Amino acid sequence: MKNLTLLVITIFFIISCDRKANSKDQETIIKGKVSILVDETLLPIIESQVEVFQSQYNATITLIPKSETEIALLLSEDKNRLAIMSRELTTSEAAIFTNLKIKPKITTFGTDAIAFISSKKNTDSIINLEKFISFIQGKNQESFSGFVFDNANSSTVRYIKNLAKVNQLPKEKIYSLNTNNEVIEYVSKNPNSIGIVGVNWLSDPISENINMVNLVQVLAVQSKNNSLSKPSQDNIASGSYPLTREIKMLNYQGSSGLGMGFASFVGGDIGQRIILKSGLVPIRIPGRNIKIRSKI
Repeated sequence: MKNLTLLVITIFFIISCDRKANSKDQETIIKGKVSILVDETLLPIIESQVEVFQSQYNATITLIPKSETEIALLLSEDKNRLAIMSRELTTSEAAIFTNLKIKPKITTFGTDAIAFISSKKNTDSIINLEKFISFIQGKNQESFSGFVFDNANSSTVRYIKNLAKVNQLPKEKIYSLNTNNEVIEYVSKNPNSIGIVGVNWLSDPISENINMVNLVQVLAVQSKNNSLSKPSQDNIASGSYPLTREIKMLNYQGSSGLGMGFASFVGGDIGQRIILKSGLVPIRIPGRNIKIRSKI
Protein backbone atom coordinates (compact mmCIF):
# COMPACT_ATOMS: atom_id res chain seq x y z
CA MET A 1 0.00 0.00 0.00
CA LYS A 2 2.83 2.37 0.91
CA ASN A 3 4.53 1.59 -2.41
CA LEU A 4 1.32 2.33 -4.29
CA THR A 5 0.88 5.62 -2.44
CA LEU A 6 4.50 6.57 -3.17
CA LEU A 7 4.00 5.70 -6.85
CA VAL A 8 0.87 7.89 -7.08
CA ILE A 9 2.68 10.80 -5.38
CA THR A 10 5.65 10.42 -7.74
CA ILE A 11 3.42 10.37 -10.84
CA PHE A 12 1.50 13.43 -9.58
CA PHE A 13 4.79 15.27 -8.96
CA ILE A 14 6.07 14.48 -12.47
CA ILE A 15 2.80 15.62 -14.09
CA SER A 16 2.80 18.78 -11.99
CA CYS A 17 6.38 19.63 -12.98
CA ASP A 18 5.62 18.90 -16.62
CA ARG A 19 2.62 21.23 -16.54
CA LYS A 20 4.69 23.98 -14.97
CA ALA A 21 7.40 23.54 -17.60
CA ASN A 22 4.83 23.64 -20.40
CA SER A 23 3.23 26.71 -18.86
CA LYS A 24 6.62 28.40 -18.63
CA ASP A 25 7.43 27.67 -22.29
CA GLN A 26 3.93 28.33 -23.60
CA GLU A 27 3.70 30.94 -26.32
CA THR A 28 1.61 34.02 -25.54
CA ILE A 29 1.17 37.35 -27.31
CA ILE A 30 4.30 38.72 -25.59
CA LYS A 31 6.30 35.60 -24.76
CA GLY A 32 7.79 32.64 -26.55
CA LYS A 33 9.54 31.84 -29.80
CA VAL A 34 8.24 32.13 -33.33
CA SER A 35 9.53 32.40 -36.90
CA ILE A 36 8.12 34.85 -39.43
CA LEU A 37 8.57 34.70 -43.20
CA VAL A 38 9.52 38.13 -44.55
CA ASP A 39 9.52 39.46 -48.09
CA GLU A 40 13.22 40.15 -48.64
CA THR A 41 12.44 43.56 -50.13
CA LEU A 42 10.91 44.61 -46.78
CA LEU A 43 13.57 43.12 -44.50
CA PRO A 44 15.29 46.23 -43.04
CA ILE A 45 12.16 47.79 -41.53
CA ILE A 46 11.02 44.46 -40.05
CA GLU A 47 14.46 43.87 -38.51
CA SER A 48 14.14 47.26 -36.78
CA GLN A 49 10.69 46.31 -35.45
CA VAL A 50 11.88 42.96 -34.12
CA GLU A 51 14.90 44.49 -32.40
CA VAL A 52 12.72 46.87 -30.38
CA PHE A 53 9.99 44.28 -29.71
CA GLN A 54 12.50 41.78 -28.31
CA SER A 55 14.05 44.45 -26.09
CA GLN A 56 10.68 44.98 -24.40
CA TYR A 57 9.30 41.45 -24.15
CA ASN A 58 10.53 37.95 -23.31
CA ALA A 59 10.20 36.89 -26.92
CA THR A 60 12.43 35.54 -29.67
CA ILE A 61 11.40 36.22 -33.26
CA THR A 62 13.37 34.60 -36.06
CA LEU A 63 12.97 36.33 -39.42
CA ILE A 64 13.21 34.16 -42.52
CA PRO A 65 13.75 36.36 -45.61
CA LYS A 66 12.36 34.83 -48.79
CA SER A 67 11.04 35.90 -52.16
CA GLU A 68 7.31 36.57 -52.38
CA THR A 69 6.71 33.41 -54.42
CA GLU A 70 8.56 31.27 -51.89
CA ILE A 71 6.59 32.78 -48.99
CA ALA A 72 3.25 32.13 -50.67
CA LEU A 73 4.27 28.52 -51.34
CA LEU A 74 5.42 27.89 -47.75
CA LEU A 75 2.19 29.34 -46.39
CA SER A 76 0.02 27.38 -48.83
CA GLU A 77 1.71 24.16 -47.67
CA ASP A 78 1.20 25.12 -43.99
CA LYS A 79 4.95 25.08 -43.37
CA ASN A 80 4.69 28.42 -41.62
CA ARG A 81 1.71 30.49 -40.48
CA LEU A 82 3.17 33.97 -40.17
CA ALA A 83 4.41 36.19 -42.98
CA ILE A 84 5.05 39.82 -43.85
CA MET A 85 4.61 40.76 -47.49
CA SER A 86 3.01 43.34 -49.77
CA ARG A 87 -0.07 41.32 -50.71
CA GLU A 88 -2.53 38.81 -49.29
CA LEU A 89 -2.78 35.18 -50.34
CA THR A 90 -5.05 34.26 -53.21
CA THR A 91 -8.03 31.97 -52.61
CA SER A 92 -6.13 28.95 -53.93
CA GLU A 93 -3.01 29.75 -51.90
CA ALA A 94 -5.08 30.02 -48.69
CA ALA A 95 -7.15 26.87 -49.39
CA ILE A 96 -5.43 24.77 -46.73
CA PHE A 97 -6.38 27.27 -44.02
CA THR A 98 -9.92 27.56 -45.36
CA ASN A 99 -10.24 23.79 -44.98
CA LEU A 100 -8.91 24.07 -41.42
CA LYS A 101 -11.46 26.83 -40.76
CA ILE A 102 -8.68 29.26 -39.85
CA LYS A 103 -9.50 32.87 -40.69
CA PRO A 104 -6.40 35.02 -41.25
CA LYS A 105 -5.71 38.12 -39.22
CA ILE A 106 -4.36 40.68 -41.69
CA THR A 107 -2.61 43.74 -40.27
CA THR A 108 -1.71 46.53 -42.70
CA PHE A 109 0.84 48.68 -40.91
CA GLY A 110 2.72 50.79 -43.44
CA THR A 111 3.32 51.92 -47.02
CA ASP A 112 6.50 51.15 -48.95
CA ALA A 113 7.52 52.08 -52.48
CA ILE A 114 9.44 50.72 -55.46
CA ALA A 115 12.49 52.82 -56.32
CA PHE A 116 14.66 53.13 -59.43
CA ILE A 117 18.35 53.60 -58.70
CA SER A 118 21.47 54.23 -60.74
CA SER A 119 25.11 54.96 -60.05
CA LYS A 120 25.93 58.53 -59.05
CA LYS A 121 28.30 58.48 -62.02
CA ASN A 122 25.25 58.37 -64.27
CA THR A 123 24.30 61.94 -65.23
CA ASP A 124 20.67 61.04 -65.99
CA SER A 125 18.60 61.36 -62.80
CA ILE A 126 15.09 60.94 -64.30
CA ILE A 127 13.18 57.94 -65.61
CA ASN A 128 10.06 58.33 -67.73
CA LEU A 129 7.41 55.95 -66.37
CA GLU A 130 5.51 55.61 -69.67
CA LYS A 131 8.70 54.74 -71.55
CA PHE A 132 9.61 52.23 -68.84
CA ILE A 133 6.20 50.54 -69.06
CA SER A 134 6.52 50.44 -72.85
CA PHE A 135 9.95 48.82 -72.46
CA ILE A 136 8.56 46.14 -70.12
CA GLN A 137 5.84 45.47 -72.71
CA GLY A 138 8.58 44.67 -75.22
CA LYS A 139 8.48 47.97 -77.10
CA ASN A 140 11.11 50.72 -77.53
CA GLN A 141 13.92 48.43 -76.39
CA GLU A 142 16.46 51.06 -77.44
CA SER A 143 15.20 53.45 -74.75
CA PHE A 144 17.21 51.88 -71.92
CA SER A 145 20.49 50.02 -71.43
CA GLY A 146 19.01 47.51 -69.00
CA PHE A 147 17.30 46.92 -65.67
CA VAL A 148 18.43 44.88 -62.70
CA PHE A 149 15.93 43.10 -60.41
CA ASP A 150 16.57 41.20 -57.21
CA ASN A 151 15.19 37.85 -58.43
CA ALA A 152 12.55 36.47 -60.74
CA ASN A 153 10.25 35.42 -57.88
CA SER A 154 10.26 38.70 -55.99
CA SER A 155 7.38 41.01 -55.16
CA THR A 156 9.19 43.70 -57.15
CA VAL A 157 8.95 41.66 -60.35
CA ARG A 158 5.26 40.91 -59.72
CA TYR A 159 4.58 44.60 -59.09
CA ILE A 160 6.25 45.66 -62.33
CA LYS A 161 4.47 42.96 -64.37
CA ASN A 162 1.14 44.08 -62.93
CA LEU A 163 2.02 47.69 -63.66
CA ALA A 164 2.79 46.92 -67.31
CA LYS A 165 -0.03 44.34 -67.57
CA VAL A 166 2.27 41.60 -68.85
CA ASN A 167 2.80 37.98 -67.85
CA GLN A 168 6.51 37.90 -68.63
CA LEU A 169 9.37 40.38 -68.60
CA PRO A 170 11.38 40.96 -71.80
CA LYS A 171 14.24 38.53 -72.34
CA GLU A 172 16.64 41.25 -73.44
CA LYS A 173 18.21 43.84 -71.14
CA ILE A 174 16.64 42.39 -67.99
CA TYR A 175 19.01 41.02 -65.36
CA SER A 176 18.14 39.08 -62.22
CA LEU A 177 20.33 38.69 -59.14
CA ASN A 178 19.27 37.37 -55.71
CA THR A 179 18.67 40.18 -53.22
CA ASN A 180 18.08 43.93 -53.06
CA ASN A 181 21.51 44.22 -51.48
CA GLU A 182 23.11 42.65 -54.56
CA VAL A 183 21.17 44.99 -56.85
CA ILE A 184 22.47 48.04 -54.99
CA GLU A 185 26.04 46.72 -55.16
CA TYR A 186 25.77 45.91 -58.88
CA VAL A 187 24.33 49.31 -59.78
CA SER A 188 26.98 51.13 -57.75
CA LYS A 189 29.65 49.49 -59.92
CA ASN A 190 27.87 49.66 -63.31
CA PRO A 191 26.95 53.25 -64.31
CA ASN A 192 24.76 52.25 -67.28
CA SER A 193 22.44 49.98 -65.31
CA ILE A 194 19.21 50.87 -63.50
CA GLY A 195 18.22 48.88 -60.44
CA ILE A 196 14.72 48.33 -59.07
CA VAL A 197 14.51 47.86 -55.29
CA GLY A 198 12.28 48.38 -52.28
CA VAL A 199 12.83 51.94 -51.06
CA ASN A 200 13.19 50.57 -47.53
CA TRP A 201 16.70 49.40 -48.46
CA LEU A 202 17.63 53.02 -49.24
CA SER A 203 15.73 55.06 -46.65
CA ASP A 204 16.92 53.02 -43.67
CA PRO A 205 19.84 50.83 -44.84
CA ILE A 206 21.44 48.24 -42.60
CA SER A 207 24.85 49.36 -41.30
CA GLU A 208 26.95 47.25 -43.67
CA ASN A 209 25.10 48.70 -46.68
CA ILE A 210 25.49 52.41 -45.94
CA ASN A 211 28.64 52.86 -48.00
CA MET A 212 27.10 51.15 -51.04
CA VAL A 213 23.86 53.13 -50.73
CA ASN A 214 25.91 56.34 -50.75
CA LEU A 215 27.24 55.37 -54.19
CA VAL A 216 23.82 55.26 -55.84
CA GLN A 217 21.14 57.85 -56.58
CA VAL A 218 17.39 57.50 -56.51
CA LEU A 219 15.86 58.48 -59.84
CA ALA A 220 12.93 60.86 -60.07
CA VAL A 221 9.94 59.31 -61.83
CA GLN A 222 8.34 61.33 -64.61
CA SER A 223 4.63 60.50 -64.85
CA LYS A 224 2.22 60.91 -67.75
CA ASN A 225 1.41 64.52 -66.76
CA ASN A 226 5.18 65.28 -66.80
CA SER A 227 5.29 65.70 -63.01
CA LEU A 228 8.49 64.54 -61.31
CA SER A 229 8.59 62.81 -57.96
CA LYS A 230 10.97 60.75 -55.86
CA PRO A 231 9.93 58.13 -53.28
CA SER A 232 10.28 60.51 -50.34
CA GLN A 233 8.14 60.03 -47.25
CA ASP A 234 5.97 63.04 -48.15
CA ASN A 235 5.45 61.88 -51.74
CA ILE A 236 4.56 58.34 -50.68
CA ALA A 237 2.09 59.67 -48.08
CA SER A 238 0.44 62.12 -50.48
CA GLY A 239 0.24 59.61 -53.32
CA SER A 240 2.19 61.84 -55.69
CA TYR A 241 4.78 59.09 -56.11
CA PRO A 242 3.15 56.51 -58.40
CA LEU A 243 4.84 53.27 -57.29
CA THR A 244 3.68 52.49 -53.76
CA ARG A 245 2.49 49.34 -51.97
CA GLU A 246 1.17 48.41 -48.55
CA ILE A 247 3.06 46.31 -46.00
CA LYS A 248 0.93 43.56 -44.46
CA MET A 249 1.35 40.96 -41.76
CA LEU A 250 -0.49 37.72 -42.48
CA ASN A 251 -1.32 35.67 -39.40
CA TYR A 252 -2.69 32.15 -39.89
CA GLN A 253 -1.85 30.89 -36.38
CA GLY A 254 -5.51 30.54 -35.49
CA SER A 255 -4.78 31.40 -31.86
CA SER A 256 -3.66 34.29 -29.66
CA GLY A 257 0.05 33.66 -30.08
CA LEU A 258 3.17 35.73 -30.47
CA GLY A 259 2.19 36.58 -34.04
CA MET A 260 -0.82 38.50 -32.76
CA GLY A 261 1.34 40.31 -30.21
CA PHE A 262 3.91 41.36 -32.81
CA ALA A 263 1.19 42.50 -35.22
CA SER A 264 -0.32 44.65 -32.46
CA PHE A 265 3.12 46.07 -31.75
CA VAL A 266 3.93 47.10 -35.34
CA GLY A 267 0.43 48.53 -35.73
CA GLY A 268 0.65 50.34 -32.39
CA ASP A 269 2.26 53.60 -31.35
CA ILE A 270 5.85 52.37 -30.99
CA GLY A 271 5.82 50.30 -34.18
CA GLN A 272 4.30 53.17 -36.16
CA ARG A 273 6.98 55.54 -34.86
CA ILE A 274 9.68 53.11 -36.02
CA ILE A 275 8.15 53.14 -39.51
CA LEU A 276 7.93 56.92 -39.49
CA LYS A 277 11.58 57.22 -38.43
CA SER A 278 12.68 54.77 -41.14
CA GLY A 279 11.42 57.03 -43.93
CA LEU A 280 8.41 54.90 -44.83
CA VAL A 281 4.80 55.85 -44.17
CA PRO A 282 2.92 54.40 -41.18
CA ILE A 283 -0.72 53.46 -41.60
CA ARG A 284 -1.47 55.86 -38.75
CA ILE A 285 0.56 58.95 -37.91
CA PRO A 286 1.61 58.63 -34.25
CA GLY A 287 0.34 61.41 -31.99
CA ARG A 288 2.61 64.03 -30.46
CA ASN A 289 2.32 65.42 -26.95
CA ILE A 290 3.07 69.14 -26.80
CA LYS A 291 4.14 70.59 -23.46
CA ILE A 292 3.50 74.29 -22.93
CA ARG A 293 5.83 76.00 -20.46
CA SER A 294 5.20 79.34 -18.85
CA LYS A 295 8.92 79.95 -18.41
CA ILE A 296 11.92 79.24 -20.64
